[in-house]
Parts: sequence; C-alpha cells; structure tokens
Amino acid sequence: MNFAYDLFRCLLGLSVMIGVCYLFSRNRKAVDWKLVGIGVAMQFVLAILILKVKGVSVIFDYIATGFRKTLEFTAAGSEFLFGSIVNDMDSFGYIFAFQVLPTVVFFSALSAILYYLGILQKVVYGLAWLLSKAMGLSGPESLAAAANVFIGQTEAPLVVKPYLEKMTPSELLCVMVGGMATIAGSVFVAYVGFLGGSDPVAQQFFAKHLLTASMISAPAAIVCAKILLPETPEALAEVTGGAMEGDTHEAITPKKDTRLTMAADDSNNLLDAISRGTTDGLKLAVNVGAMLLVFTALIFMLNEIFLTGTDLVNGLAIYLNPDAGDWNEAIKASTGGRFDGFSFTYLLALCFAPVAWIIGVPGQDITVIGQLLGLKTVINEFVAYDTFRVVQATEGISLSPKSVLIAAYALCGFANFASIGIQVGGIGAIAPGQRKNLTDLGMIALLGGTAACLMTGAIAGLFY
Repeated sequence: MNFAYDLFRCLLGLSVMIGVCYLFSRNRKAVDWKLVGIGVAMQFVLAILILKVKGVSVIFDYIATGFRKTLEFTAAGSEFLFGSIVNDMDSFGYIFAFQVLPTVVFFSALSAILYYLGILQKVVYGLAWLLSKAMGLSGPESLAAAANVFIGQTEAPLVVKPYLEKMTPSELLCVMVGGMATIAGSVFVAYVGFLGGSDPVAQQFFAKHLLTASMISAPAAIVCAKILLPETPEALAEVTGGAMEGDTHEAITPKKDTRLTMAADDSNNLLDAISRGTTDGLKLAVNVGAMLLVFTALIFMLNEIFLTGTDLVNGLAIYLNPDAGDWNEAIKASTGGRFDGFSFTYLLALCFAPVAWIIGVPGQDITVIGQLLGLKTVINEFVAYDTFRVVQATEGISLSPKSVLIAAYALCGFANFASIGIQVGGIGAIAPGQRKNLTDLGMIALLGGTAACLMTGAIAGLFY
C-alpha cells in the first residue's frame, strides 16, 4: 500500500512538471513524446541501477567513497597549512572555511589533472554516446549534457565551443537547462562535506545520493528542454544549409577524441594543468564564501524587515481591535517554532509548500522543504543547503528521512535566477552570436532546470 501511494506521488510529481513545461512550450505541436518517454524511463532505470541493483550500487558506493576520501585528502592539506584550527569541530564556521572551501580548490585541481590526462573525457564521451543513441540528440548537445554531470554550467559549454555559434535555439536551450539541472564536481564534494559534516557515514550517504541526483537529472534536463523548445527540421536546415552534414551535428562516439576541453587545449604540461585548476578553484572558493556571506546576511535582513513590518501592522490591528492576537506568535506556534513569524523565508515556504507536496514530501514537512526550494530558486542552492543543515541541527525540528532524501535530490542543481546571468555572460563570451538567444531563453531555461531537479526529487521519494 505504501509503495502504491509513493508511486502515485512520484507519477503525480513527474506529470505536473512535464505539464508545466508543456504549458510554457513554444511549440507544443512539435513535442517528441517518444523522446520524453525515453528520458523519463532513463531516469527510472538509472535510479534502479544505482540504488537497487547490488552490483551497480556497489560500484557507485566506491565512487562515493572516492569523493568522501577527497575530503580527507583536503583535510590533510588544510591541517598542514592552517594547523590545529581545522580540527575545531564545535564551530561550523571553522569547518566551512578551513575544510569545505579548501575542498573546492583541491577538487578543481584534481579535475584539471583528469582532463589533462584525458581520463574525464572518456567518461564524458561514453555518457554522451549513450544519450545520443538513446534520445536521438545531436553530438554537441549530448556531449554538453554529459559534461554537465561532471563539470559546471560555465565549463561544460567549452567542451562544445566550436559548435555553439551554429547551434539551433533548441540545442542551445538543452545546453542551458542541462547546466541548471546539475552541479559541478568541485561544489559537489563541498556539498558532501557541507551536509555530512565530520561524520563519515553521513558523508557517504550524501555523496552517493548527490552523485545519483546529478546522474539522473541529465535525462530530465533533456526532457524538459525538448518540451519547452522542441527541435524542428526548419531550425536544423537554417544552421546546416538544408542538410545535417559536417561535424556540427555529427554523432559522438567514445573513440572520437576532439579534445574540446579547457585543460587539454590550454595547459602546456601537467604542472600547468594543476596550477590552472588550483587558481580556478581558488576563485570559485572565494566566490562561494563571499556569496554565502552576503546572501545569508540579506536573508536575515529581509526576515527582520518582514517581521518588523508585520509587528507594525499587527500593532495597528490590535489598536483598532484589542481582541486581535499576535500574528507572528500565532505563525510561530502553528509551525512548531520552525518560523519566527511572517518572515521572508516563511513567505517562500508558503509559495513552494504545494510544490514540495507534489514531489512527494510528507505533509508535515512541506513548509520547511518548501522554504528550501524557494531559497534555492530565488538565491542559490548553497544557501538552501546551508539552511537545510541548520534545520536538521535545530532542536525541536525533526524532518522525516524521506523528506531529507527528497530535499537532497531536489536542491541538487544550479537552477536559480543568478544562473541566467552566469550563462548569458559565460556562454555569450565564447559565442557572441548567440547572446540574443541566450537572453531570450534565460527564463524558460530556469523553468526547465527547476522542473528537472523537481522530477529527480520525485523519483528519489519513490526509492526511499
């Protein structure tokens, strides 16, 4: 009975997300429902293989262990540089500053090494070949979709840099949605340390599930992108001169090594690759730290403004009607202390609580998970995961294990308003001719990326 109900909630979540994409589609008549069916089926198959099939699950356990070990390797480097300060486990600030952020730097350097040696390319090409054959994608968009599983939304387009200028709007949207629906490997490891803290068991749990989330979000991103803006023969003819010829839409095969990667093209040798990766990681770590500091402060400021404003209006209401109660206290009591009153985060919770329920979150947790989904969309996933960590550590607030799992999956993506600017600036810099299309597609790319992450969360709820 429970499985039947969970299956119903999962299918409801998938149907609603697909329905929303269809509602905003720019060409409903051209939607390839076979591709949609294959993409959704791939999500289920990948989830079953990774989470339920023992042989495959063990392999992913080892991969997750590798990511967890990365945290240990980074800790060793951090301890050498910062001394015993990195072992202060009583303060999350120390853990974040001296363990989580250094992980971003180390993994960025490690990724550069793997790129230079050609190891990561082979993995990416293998997945790209699978997506190309299974879903009928062109080579460039399947390669970009596969790259997004491992690297960030600004780095993945570099893999298909020669093809960007000649991409159709549908192909370009597929690249954009793929970037928003997945996360970069460097911040992936940071999230593992972020959510798992110093507990190896918790680190292993989040490492495996965040890896799974990024994997199964790739076909979901393709599904959402191809519903929002289906490919048409006319669009293909416009960029290929009437025929799909040349390398622009040539299918990718694992044997074809075009070396369209940053490190492979730009690094002079292995040491240069390590140096570049370290520098890039340092910039990212500083950006993440500064971003988290600023946005957390802004949230507290907005909460205070909302609460103060509510108190002023409430005071006027009490003056006019002495029997009127304290609104903020009423909200605090009704939510079991999860919210201090009518705050900014409470407003987000109200807006996104129905979404949380649709993807399978148990009823008692929909406001808290709704708050996290709102923070992730309006600000970014780092702030949402930070709030997620605080909620889990707050005494008196107990989320169900199913809610924790769904949240971990649904938050695992770059789908937020800031990413529109990041993609327009990043992709537009290497493909200036596509800047108009990038700005035109920004909002529906955000919609597609958000829907893809929510589809992944819905499927996670089924496999709890």
